[in-house]
Amino acid sequence: MIDIKKLREDPEHFKKGAEKKKFTADIDGALAIDEERRKLQASLDSRRKVLGEKSRLIKKETGTGREKLQAELKSFSRAIKEDEQKLKDNKRELNRVLLTIPNPPMDDVPVGEGEEDNVEIRKVNKPPEFSFKPGDHVEIGSALGLFDIERGVKVAGARSYYLKNEGVLLENALIRYAIDVLMERGYAPLITPVIVREDCMVGSGYFPVGREEAYAIEKDGLYLIGTSEVTLVSYHMDEILAEDELPLKYAGCSTCFRREAGSYGKDVRGLYRVHQFQKVEQVVICKNDAKEMARIHAELLSNAEFIVKSLGLAYRVVEVCTGEMGMGQIKKHDIECWMPGRCGFGETHSCSSFGDFQARRSRIRYKAKSGGNQFPFTLNNTAVASPRLIIALVENFQNEDGSVNIPEVLVPYMGGRKKIG
Repeated sequence: MIDIKKLREDPEHFKKGAEKKKFTADIDGALAIDEERRKLQASLDSRRKVLGEKSRLIKKETGTGREKLQAELKSFSRAIKEDEQKLKDNKRELNRVLLTIPNPPMDDVPVGEGEEDNVEIRKVNKPPEFSFKPGDHVEIGSALGLFDIERGVKVAGARSYYLKNEGVLLENALIRYAIDVLMERGYAPLITPVIVREDCMVGSGYFPVGREEAYAIEKDGLYLIGTSEVTLVSYHMDEILAEDELPLKYAGCSTCFRREAGSYGKDVRGLYRVHQFQKVEQVVICKNDAKEMARIHAELLSNAEFIVKSLGLAYRVVEVCTGEMGMGQIKKHDIECWMPGRCGFGETHSCSSFGDFQARRSRIRYKAKSGGNQFPFTLNNTAVASPRLIIALVENFQNEDGSVNIPEVLVPYMGGRKKIG
């Protein structure tokens, strides 16, 4: 959630931010509600003061004077209750509107409409050159028995699949390798819940905008997460931390679910865009300090690049433009791995900084050494996501005989297997 004080001070900054991100936001409406709230609060404070004065006077009055004051007190009490209810309704409406206002991107973020406007930062490693016609992951995986899409669709509908045999081992190897890498770098591993209350989806910024992407368990008022970012941020919801605890660094492992409601007809072949997947997510909660946030953003990106580079994959890093950013992100980089089946790069990692956006919504604070409580900053980045990385691995390391080589760093996690097939 954005800071209402900053909104009052510079509404144009938020209007431009929403426009850059392609969000519709009622900035003027929020300010009008806020102005009414402050008037109601002033009126309520004034009435309470007068009520206190009259309550003290009634003790000294007798007869008709006392009766008159009693009538006035009833009238004041009734007006105060009405104002309290109006103020309660106003705060609820203000909160509803504020939750729909996006966090403005940082000034140096490239302005653009879509992914074609993302800015390439660097390319690492060269895509493989094949002496034969390479297959895509659907052909390779089906031939090697790594997954079964047809039966997945039969059982669970479109964008569903079974992982099988070495496909299961490969996914588990990726997850365990990523956890080991992050643990060595000081990240605490957690297996998180995959079902959460609505407050967690709101707090992490996935509701109310984006509600159509989540699976709902309507009977219980619960939702399936699309990333453990939700549960890791919510881990400290409604808490006051100590400054010495920060930064908190987590590696969350979970199954993730997304409806992909806005991707009808897009990436329909294979496992690139599915409803259920496994992911290890990096989440950091740090001090309310722009320099520290920038340093940790670079660290998160470096962690992911280390994993991708050690797997031997060709990839590129892009800075995401404003039109491709989410509700709360103020800075974002993607890692895109080369996928021969796509004849191009495909997104596998997203690294994002949020400022205090998620902390405000989740009511997370820390007691600053300088005095008072502050909202910390939050950041996140993918470590590994499957099956997207499985796509990259089987397509890049395929052989002419149909087999697939295992990256050296994964061999210990694959029971010593160096090749599939």
